[in-house]
Amino acid sequence: MSPGLRSAAGRTRGAGTSGKQRKETEIARRIRARGLALGRSMAQIADEIYETCQPKFGTTRIKAHRLAHGIALADVIEQVRALFERDGKPPPGIGETLLSAYESGMKRPGPEYLHYLCLVYRVEPLSLGIEGPCICGKAHTITGAAGGGDQPERRPDIFPGPRDLPASPEGGDAGADGGEEDENVLRRTLLKLLAGTTGAAALDSQVLRAVENLRRQMDDAMAKATVSPAMLDQWEQATGGFGRQYMNTPPLRLLCDVLLEFSAVRRAIEQRQPLDVQERLCRMAAQLAGLCGMIMIDLGDHRQARAFFRTARSAADETGDRALRAWVTAREALVPLYYGDPREALMLARKSRDLAGQTPCAARAMAPVVEARALAMLSANSGSNKEAAEQARRALDRARAAFAQMSASERENPAFGYTERQLYFYQGDVLVRLGQTVEAEVILEQALHKYQKEDLLDQTLIRFDKALCRLLEGDVEGALDLGIDAIEQIEKEFRTELLLRPAYDLIKKIQTKYGELPKLKSFRELLAERAIDTTETGLAVRPT
Repeated sequence: MSPGLRSAAGRTRGAGTSGKQRKETEIARRIRARGLALGRSMAQIADEIYETCQPKFGTTRIKAHRLAHGIALADVIEQVRALFERDGKPPPGIGETLLSAYESGMKRPGPEYLHYLCLVYRVEPLSLGIEGPCICGKAHTITGAAGGGDQPERRPDIFPGPRDLPASPEGGDAGADGGEEDENVLRRTLLKLLAGTTGAAALDSQVLRAVENLRRQMDDAMAKATVSPAMLDQWEQATGGFGRQYMNTPPLRLLCDVLLEFSAVRRAIEQRQPLDVQERLCRMAAQLAGLCGMIMIDLGDHRQARAFFRTARSAADETGDRALRAWVTAREALVPLYYGDPREALMLARKSRDLAGQTPCAARAMAPVVEARALAMLSANSGSNKEAAEQARRALDRARAAFAQMSASERENPAFGYTERQLYFYQGDVLVRLGQTVEAEVILEQALHKYQKEDLLDQTLIRFDKALCRLLEGDVEGALDLGIDAIEQIEKEFRTELLLRPAYDLIKKIQTKYGELPKLKSFRELLAERAIDTTETGLAVRPT
């Protein structure tokens, strides 16, 4: 086709799209005028617009509400920005392009933007086509006289205090509401985090009880065994997004987001679904439960981590997908690797390798890396280096070969896949533990350069591996300088048990070999200032 013809065809398509939108707007305008004349509420007018225009134009419920108000995209954006300003929050990143994507169904609003859209239109999330309650836990619907009337509209507070939300039951049991009270606990925590009051949002006993209840409810739902294809697609996109956020989102914040999605999937699993739908739901349940297990490792609660991995295994078994089952097992192996016996980690890594078989998948690269790390730890503990070093190197060779066969999408997701930077990092970690510091420092430096600035989790662990290299080479001052630098570069909400554990290991090694040093005392005081206070749960970060 010539350029002229292509240009003409483009204009024709553009004219068709524009004509379709004009027709949609005209019909909506007539419905709005008639509804206002009859004294109907905006929500009722929006429902009629949706029912009339959706079959013809694919109009979504979010767009129907804007058409019912008779306003443009820019008007909605300005209202959202005004609400952010009213609440003393920085200007939001939402623009007309993003709102248009919400209205077309291409994207789903996150919890915060959904809350503000509900406020703008004075409706609940379900009226906008999104299941589940709003993050604030309060009603947004207008209270007034039936039929609209001239009653003044009341806009609910944006960020209610804890007293305004339903309290979590002290007993922690989930009632017939399917975990709504537990979800409210997470919503309150998430609101505190969004408002920037990190000190007030901790992994306390109430949050842990909600976490445990939601996990058990998923177990119950799995034992029981209609979601629309669009909702399934949205959940799968959200699940994949959580995996990409894993490295750069504060763990407690991410846990709240993941568990709210986890609870929505659980409610769908409780209903009998067609086999293909049930399989997709179980896959998401396995991934979300596995991700919760990973976050619990970061937070230092290995008991909850193991419990979530058990739930993930149950869900993965329902799918019959060996690659998914292998991924869950490889991730579970990290629990004993960090908090238990390296021999158990080695056993789980080899089990994951057997499950993966010859299927190209993330677990085929991940499992041999965990195996190599476990072998290196066992070698360091026993003092026997040669044979373990050979086995670890062979395992790393298998990991590199498997990584070359992975799909591009799996290489981009640090949680559900395996990235090149992770491969470099863990290869360097193995070499450090084997005492091969020269080669380890080169690889660790290469790994550090491959990470984005915001990927704090692995970068901090890499810096502590480099500090250990310096210590093994006899440079105590250099080791402490690297350790101090690693801690100073992470914000408080990221200072989990997993990140501070190598700092205390470094202190212990230095103190054992060199005794008490002035800089060592300063380093210990810095860690005490920067530890997350979770004493109520028994997870307080402390030397081990």
